[in-house]
Amino acid sequence: MELRQLQYFITVCEELHFTKAADRLGISQPTLSQQIKVLEDELNTPLFDRIGKKIRITEAGKLLQQYSTQMLRDLQNAKMSIAELQVNQRGTLRIAVLPSDLDYRMGSIWIAFHQLFPNVRLEIIPTIEIQDRVFEDKVDIGIGLAALPDQRLVQIPLGTESYSLFVPANHTLAQRVEIELEELLQLPLILYPVGFVGRKLLDDCFQSKGWKVQTMMDNGSAASQLQLVKAGIGFSIHPHALLVALSDDELTAIPIVNHTPVRSIELLYRTDRYMSAAATMFISLIEKHFAEQAKNP
Repeated sequence: MELRQLQYFITVCEELHFTKAADRLGISQPTLSQQIKVLEDELNTPLFDRIGKKIRITEAGKLLQQYSTQMLRDLQNAKMSIAELQVNQRGTLRIAVLPSDLDYRMGSIWIAFHQLFPNVRLEIIPTIEIQDRVFEDKVDIGIGLAALPDQRLVQIPLGTESYSLFVPANHTLAQRVEIELEELLQLPLILYPVGFVGRKLLDDCFQSKGWKVQTMMDNGSAASQLQLVKAGIGFSIHPHALLVALSDDELTAIPIVNHTPVRSIELLYRTDRYMSAAATMFISLIEKHFAEQAKNP
């Protein structure tokens, strides 16, 4: 049994189609079929049920898929670990982060990390599918909303963030020290479009009180929303920590009381993933960043 054969096998499992798998591997379909047949002969059991042009993984195939996937992942982790010894912290660190306000606030992290590891390429991927990207090995680390515990993941709580109403600093509302959730129903709001994580959290908060929020404008960019607020077009709702990060004198954030919208943030990565020194330092920088925000709400 060769690693190449296992890689071929896993690709067929993912595609469930020999021709598509062969195209993806860059080999001919007969070559792929012959290699899978060699594997089946060695194990003395079929790995796929062939039903016309369709295939289905057998129980034996499912077992081999589980163990071979782990084997290849361990091999990749070993290669990464050895490469880290051979070169001075090079390579790529892939980070999935919630789009808009969260990735918008993390510029200082990217800068600090680059100063510590100038040879490591950071790949920042804004996405709402944080867990999926981590599970599929498309990213090394994810930063997003806290989810239910999963034994396949290391989940590090980063803290909770309450939401506030963002208004122009020269508006009469800016004199308020707090505002009730129900009052927001009467205001011209500029929020994320339906489907955005931040919008769902707010919609759920209003719906729990039997209310439905109406917006005057939907806008998927935090930066654009805040420009519109400063221009006096309307008001927006964001985590209070966003204003702390911006230090913008033209904006005021009024805490929302009586059923305050709150979100919990966590950092996550696969339990079976090798974490390089660069990745470990990145995690430390993130934890420190959020701890400092908690001290200065």
